[in-house]
Amino acid sequence: MLRVTQRAVNDHVTWQAYMGQTTAWLANIVDARTIPHRDESTLDEIHRKGAACNSAAFRIPRVTRSTDSLLSRLLARLAPIEPREAGAVVAAFGLFFCMWAGYFAVRPVRETIGTMLGREQVANLWIATWIGALSIIPLYGAIVARFQRRIFLPWSYGVVALVLTGVGFALREPQIDPLIGRAFYVFISVVNLLLVSMFWSFLLELFQRNQAKRLFGVIAAGGSLGALVGPLLSDVLVRWIGNSGVMFVGALWFVAAIFCQRTLLALRPTQTGDATLAEDRPVGGSLLAGVTLILRSPYLLGIASFVMLIAAVSTFLYFEQMSLMEAEYPDAEDRTRIFARVDWIVQTFTILSQMLLTGRIAARFGVTALLTFVPLLMIPAFVWLAGNATLLAVLSVFVLRRSCEYAFIRPGREMLWSSLDTETKYKAKSTIDVAVYRGADALAAQFSNGLATAGFGTAVVALLGAVVAALWGLNGWWLGRRFEAHAEIRTNKTG
Repeated sequence: MLRVTQRAVNDHVTWQAYMGQTTAWLANIVDARTIPHRDESTLDEIHRKGAACNSAAFRIPRVTRSTDSLLSRLLARLAPIEPREAGAVVAAFGLFFCMWAGYFAVRPVRETIGTMLGREQVANLWIATWIGALSIIPLYGAIVARFQRRIFLPWSYGVVALVLTGVGFALREPQIDPLIGRAFYVFISVVNLLLVSMFWSFLLELFQRNQAKRLFGVIAAGGSLGALVGPLLSDVLVRWIGNSGVMFVGALWFVAAIFCQRTLLALRPTQTGDATLAEDRPVGGSLLAGVTLILRSPYLLGIASFVMLIAAVSTFLYFEQMSLMEAEYPDAEDRTRIFARVDWIVQTFTILSQMLLTGRIAARFGVTALLTFVPLLMIPAFVWLAGNATLLAVLSVFVLRRSCEYAFIRPGREMLWSSLDTETKYKAKSTIDVAVYRGADALAAQFSNGLATAGFGTAVVALLGAVVAALWGLNGWWLGRRFEAHAEIRTNKTG
C-alpha cells in the first residue's frame, strides 16, 4: 500500500535537483485511492513542500482520490497488475533498469579484456572470482545481520559506483593495465551476482507470494531493458569517451539506482504500520548461516543443484563462443561490436517474453513450466550444435539460452524463495546465487579448458551440454513440484 509520509516529502525536496521530474511523474501515475486514510492537512503539507521547489518542473503534482490512472490501465493490459500496485511496480522496474544498465554498460569492457587475456587466463580468473565470492559471503552475512535493508542496499549501490569511478580514473591511460583489467573482471563478476541476489531478496520482502507470480516477470523486464540500453550507450559513446568514460557512465547508473530504491520503499505495496517496521529489522544470525541452512534442507540443496547446472550449460557455451570469436575476429573492436549485437538480440527477445508471456505462463501452468521449458529446449539445441560447430551456430544457441533464461528461468527461480523465511531469503539465497554459482562456473571453466587442451572440439562439448541440460530439466521439474505442493498445503491451511 502506498505510504506518503513527512519523511518522503523532505526526501523529495532534498533530491529535487537530481530526480525532481522522475519523482513527480511517479507521484502522478500512482492511483490515489491506494493512499492510506489521512486527513487533508497531510496532503496539503505534501503540496506545500512541492511548491517550495524553485522550478515548476520539480513540483509534486496534486494528488487526489480519483479513478484508476492511465498508467494503471495500460499496465493491466500488459500484465495482471492491480491499480494499487502500479507505483511500486514502476519503481521496482526502474531500480532493476538502473542497476542492470550500470552493469551492462561496463560489461563490454570486461568481455573485450577476456578475449585479450585468452581462454586459459579467463578460466583461471573464474577461480579467482569464485574465491572472491566465497570471501564476500561472510561480509554480506555480517551486514545483513546488523543493518536494516533500507540502509545497506543503497550503500551497496554507492560502493559499486565509487569502485567504477576509481577504475575509470585508472583506465584513462592509453593502454589498459593487465592487472587492473584482471581485477576489474573479477570484481564485476562477483558484484554482478551479489547485487542481483540482493535485489530479488529485497523484492521478496515487499511483494507477497501471489504478487510475485503476477509481477516478477514485468519487473524483470526492467532489468532486460536496462541490459539493452546500457551496452547501446557504451557502443555509441566509447569512441568519444573511451573505456574510462564507460566506467563513469556505469557509476552514474548505480547512483540513479539509489534514488529508485528509496522511492520503492516509499511505495511499499503489501506492508504497513508496525508489521512493516518489524519486518525491516536486521536479520540476525551467524555469518555462515546461509551454508548451514542449505546443508540442512533438501529443497535448498535442490536449488543449489539447479544453479550449478545452469552455470555448467552457460559456461560451456561461453568458452566455445570465446574460442571461435578469437579465431574469426582478430580485431578487438570487431569483437566488441559482435558482443553488443548479441546483447541487443538477447534483450529484445527477453523483454517481449517477460512482458507478454512470463507472468501468464506462471499463472496458468505454474512455476514447474518456467523451470523445465528452457532445459528441454536446450537438449535439441545442443544436439543441433554438435553437427554445426560454427560461430553462427554457437551464437544462435547462446542467444536462445540467455534470452530464455532471463525471461523464464530467472523469474521462476526467484519464485522458489517466496515461501521461505527472511534469514533464508537473504543468507542462503546469496550463498547459492554467488558462491555456488561462481563455484560451478569455475569448475565448468576448468573442465571446458581441459577438454580443449585434450583436443576435443565444439561437437563433443555440445553433446555433453545436452546431457547436462537433461539433468537440469529433471532438477527443475522436482523443484517446481515441491514448490507447488508446498503452496497447496499453505493454501489449504489458510483456507
